[in-house]
Amino acid sequence: MTQAGAGDEIRLAPGIHAGPVVLDRPLSLVCAPGAVIDGGGQGSVITVTAPDVTVKGCTIRGSGSSHDTIDSGVQLLKGATGAQVVDNRLEGNLYGIDIHGARDALVSGNTILGRRDARMNSRGNGVYVWNAPGARVIGNDIRWGRDGIFTNSSRRNIFARNLMRDLRFAVHYMYTNDSEVIGNVSIGNHLGFALMFSDRIKVRDNLSLGDRDHGVMLNYANRSDITGNLVRGGAKKCTFIYNANRNLIAGNRFEGCGIGIHFTAGSEGNAVTGNAFIGNRTQVKYVGSRLVEWSLNGRGNYWSDNPAFDLDGDGIADGVYRPNDLMDHILWSQPAARLLLGSPAVQLVRWTQSSFPATLPGGVVDSHPLMAPVEIPVPPEIRALEAEHAARRARKEGS
Repeated sequence: MTQAGAGDEIRLAPGIHAGPVVLDRPLSLVCAPGAVIDGGGQGSVITVTAPDVTVKGCTIRGSGSSHDTIDSGVQLLKGATGAQVVDNRLEGNLYGIDIHGARDALVSGNTILGRRDARMNSRGNGVYVWNAPGARVIGNDIRWGRDGIFTNSSRRNIFARNLMRDLRFAVHYMYTNDSEVIGNVSIGNHLGFALMFSDRIKVRDNLSLGDRDHGVMLNYANRSDITGNLVRGGAKKCTFIYNANRNLIAGNRFEGCGIGIHFTAGSEGNAVTGNAFIGNRTQVKYVGSRLVEWSLNGRGNYWSDNPAFDLDGDGIADGVYRPNDLMDHILWSQPAARLLLGSPAVQLVRWTQSSFPATLPGGVVDSHPLMAPVEIPVPPEIRALEAEHAARRARKEGS
């Protein structure tokens, strides 16, 4: 490749080609079916330092194992402006693709299979984005490793239509602003979409299916729109909000979790409307003395445990709904009190609150609850993967 000139296209024939490879001039590296680039366990397999480079159709394997140098299948360094890494298969590398300072890079249509030979937290990420404004990560299939997509200190990124499975976090945001997470699918990860220390993020139309801990987490994430997302399948918390404010949380469906939304640490300043809370063991967890209104412009949320009436047929329930009462607050702060749940004293407290609403403590109030839930479709092929994961988990828990 040392004789290739700017603008050339290098085509690799089927077979195994020894790496590492450095692309230091604008060109295209295109692989025929069956062409494999093997890094031999040293450093990154392909390193790009020039602008306008394309890597397409290759099987890329055999990176080194150093986190210090971020050994990757493909590493895009600061000079790799406008690089495109498309339709490749990256397998067994420490990191799949590292966008490290390269502006306006495109990572699209790749299959990225990470390592499974170490603790999850000791593995690398499928795609790592660091200080890479304009990076687009679209339509990739990412499995195993640590996080599917991890971004740090970046902005104006778009992560869309990626499928991420068997990871710690599907998408992990740190100090990344003015970006979008759209139409991604997280199946069977520890956590679906973690937005941390980031502002002005649009998180729209994503699916979190069978994730273990949280579907969506907002941690010091502000002024963002969380809309049209589906979380279902037994997470401990569909959504966890910690010290995050001025967000719009609208049109989401939170189903079958231990807790629908848990918000704490000064997270009362969000607009919550048009969501569906269906079959969660606890719909909302909030320990505080403030009254927090969860409706906007006369439109609240749907609650599966709200025995509501709609006499005028406008789609809005005729009564106010409160997902929690005083006993819930006591049980959250004093778990041992669960032993008294069936006692006459507890029943008396709950009857008193239902009969005399003035005795209720601060908490969430939905003044305009909805009569019908938002519906969020799941494509058949994704439903099949969801069912496959659920069966694996059931076998594991039963063994």
